[in-house]
Amino acid sequence: KILEAQSKNLAKRLDKLEKQAHEIAGEEFNLGSTKQLGEIFFEKLNYPIIKKTPGGKPSTAENVLQELAEDYDLPKILLEHRTLSKLKSTYTDKLPNQISKSTGRVHTSFHQAVTSTGRLSSSDPNLQNIPIRTIELRIMAHLSEDKGLIEAFKNKEDIHSKTASEVFSVSEDQVTPELRRNAKAINFGLIYGISAFGLGKQLGINRNLAAEYMALYFAKYPGVKTYMESVKESARQLGYIETLFGRRLYLRDINASNAISRQASERAAINAPVQGTAADIMKIAMINTFKALKKHNLKAKMTLQVHDEIIIESPVGETKKVIDVVKESMESAAEIKVPLVVDIGTGNNWDQAH
Repeated sequence: KILEAQSKNLAKRLDKLEKQAHEIAGEEFNLGSTKQLGEIFFEKLNYPIIKKTPGGKPSTAENVLQELAEDYDLPKILLEHRTLSKLKSTYTDKLPNQISKSTGRVHTSFHQAVTSTGRLSSSDPNLQNIPIRTIELRIMAHLSEDKGLIEAFKNKEDIHSKTASEVFSVSEDQVTPELRRNAKAINFGLIYGISAFGLGKQLGINRNLAAEYMALYFAKYPGVKTYMESVKESARQLGYIETLFGRRLYLRDINASNAISRQASERAAINAPVQGTAADIMKIAMINTFKALKKHNLKAKMTLQVHDEIIIESPVGETKKVIDVVKESMESAAEIKVPLVVDIGTGNNWDQAH
């Protein structure tokens, strides 16, 4: 019933956005038609052509809309329309039809060998696209052996506030929420092999300033820079990278002559050992948790795993015991140079437990 009400609400918002789009364009058009969109953008409204399709037509892809949205209202409206439309079709319309008659629940399918990083993936419906990433910075600290990062985690410091303080040259008590957000983007961006251009775009600043922030970051955490360069070199020599547990990911374009393909492989070489190790640790944690719940004769069950999170259902009377068992099982999943810390929340549903 809640999802049904949400769907109606989204339908109203989508209708409103469609009317706004037609008003700006000065005519009615199909918001989902790339052909009509291209005509309105580049012929009628004379927007700058950012990128072309392989067929030579001006592109209206997501990243192009994001760039145009910085200066124009119509792309901004279209982006919001696309987001809400996907939300409506994928979740609020679809989930009620996926409730099993025999259990009264929605059941996803898990896939063990689909993602290149080694994480579990899920489909019909995909219940794993809640973006939570916490373990990866700890793994970067371990792999890079950077003294500053290791120290921060050992001292239980807020890593994003610490980075903000270091990069933006302010004391930690002067770090504003915005500076912390920017530092978070830098911390995670660099793990994903982001460029100065990409970081600048994310933070809404010019490329030179973004490059300056990156240089300051590497000056404070030199181990990270050394690690990134050495892992790329190793990948070039071997043609693959390995996770901490020896699982390999082959990078066929690491020595490609095409710069775009080669750079994508270099980014993967930096990121895959981190994400892949996180995936390995998570699977070990799940196996440990499953065995421990069984060993203690607990009725609690794991119902879902999302990124670095396990959702467990437990009878109320068992909750305290389950918390202790799960914390111990997950925190002992791997021995790395920084502590693995598990946060546990409880509630009557996933939202409350967050």
